[in-house]
Amino acid sequence: MHAYVFVFVDLARNVKFLERGIAAAEAHYTHRALRTIFSLRKRLQSDVLAEMIATHASKSNAQSVADCLQRAAESLGQKHVVGPATKVCEPEVCLFLCLLVQLYHLDHNEHERGAKLSDVLVETALGVQRRTLDPIVSRVIFYYSRFFEVTGRLADARPMLLKALQTATLTNMKETKAMVLTLLLRNFLNYKLYDQAERLAAKSSFPTDAPNNLLARYLYYMGRIEAVQLNYSQAQMHLLEATRKAPSTPATAGFQQTVHKIYVIVELLMGNIPERSLFRTPVLKKPLQPYFELAQAVRVGDLSQFQDVVSRYQDQFLKDKVLVLIQRLRHNVIKAGIRSISVAYSRISLRDICLKLHLDSEEDAEYIVAKAIRDGVIDATIDHEKGFVKSAEVHNVYGTSDPQHAFDKRITFCLGLYNESVKSMRYPGGDHRKELAYADEAIKRERELAQEIENEEYDSDSDAMDDAMDEDL
Repeated sequence: MHAYVFVFVDLARNVKFLERGIAAAEAHYTHRALRTIFSLRKRLQSDVLAEMIATHASKSNAQSVADCLQRAAESLGQKHVVGPATKVCEPEVCLFLCLLVQLYHLDHNEHERGAKLSDVLVETALGVQRRTLDPIVSRVIFYYSRFFEVTGRLADARPMLLKALQTATLTNMKETKAMVLTLLLRNFLNYKLYDQAERLAAKSSFPTDAPNNLLARYLYYMGRIEAVQLNYSQAQMHLLEATRKAPSTPATAGFQQTVHKIYVIVELLMGNIPERSLFRTPVLKKPLQPYFELAQAVRVGDLSQFQDVVSRYQDQFLKDKVLVLIQRLRHNVIKAGIRSISVAYSRISLRDICLKLHLDSEEDAEYIVAKAIRDGVIDATIDHEKGFVKSAEVHNVYGTSDPQHAFDKRITFCLGLYNESVKSMRYPGGDHRKELAYADEAIKRERELAQEIENEEYDSDSDAMDDAMDEDL
């Protein structure tokens, strides 16, 4: 009974926050109410939700609000009766209560009920245009997509998500737009529609002031798209930024693990070897063990070891949806092997290269070495008639432009980080200028007063001196 009362009191407190935000037209009151959802979610009961819905039901409510409350009460198995409330229920309060009903259905595996309720909620949410509704609408749409995903009908949610994106763009609902863009990218990637996802990202702009959790997810999906599209440098940048934007809390450990799995593969595809310290992080050590062994095989250039790792962890790679990217690493393994051979031997036969890299024939070895020379992996020449490869002399790396490119890359990153920090800062409004003007006037008055006092003291000293001179005379 006490738990029932406490939940009801907490819900009533959140409703007051929402009403205060509506009166002040400020969204931070809505965010304050939404922050309590995590603690409320574990204590939600159908009776409490039904009573709270009945409390806000009234004949004077708008038709869309009344329909939402009616459908929410029916999904909880309660017969909806118009309550004695005389105050009109605002759309923010209605959608907040229905959002809690969505969470109740999701936690109790009532997915069909939740999907039917979500259809009505999204239609209602897109029909109301208010600034204070933006945070609530974004979460309602998220759980709308989630219900379709857990029921295996994610493609059916796509038309409504596209409609929501159009509405959010036209009404300047930034958080909702960021959420819908992220959900659409997830939808396309789930069905491997990489071209459509790339076109969507190219034709739409992600809001710059979106929350960090949405930005991190958007960057992660963009990194996956770029990796599949062979744009490894862009993929590396997006994935690295996603790891930095995501909160470093135990709750986000799964996201960090997922991002780093693809990040390691992209690094290997670019010819880089990730730092060993990355694999020693406690949160990442166990999930990244297959990728650590993969990185070791690529670093050594042992093709047989690479194929053994892929065969042993094939099920894990399929589950992580990275097997297609890993299959592209075979050529990188061969290039790493050729690079190490080029450094170790000034002259080596194609037959020995074939044996060391476990290739099928000398013709394959010659073709691969020729491609490595053309790509700039090694500096060598091939003697086709005698069947050997001769490496050129090792040049001083500081005599090339590699250090310049490395410094340029770091400087560009630091400047970008500085610009983002400046943009994310909050600057005061124009009210402080009045205080500055008042302070300037006060300082000016103090200076005038000090000048007057100084003049009075000077006059008094002059009078005293005159009196003294008169006495002497």
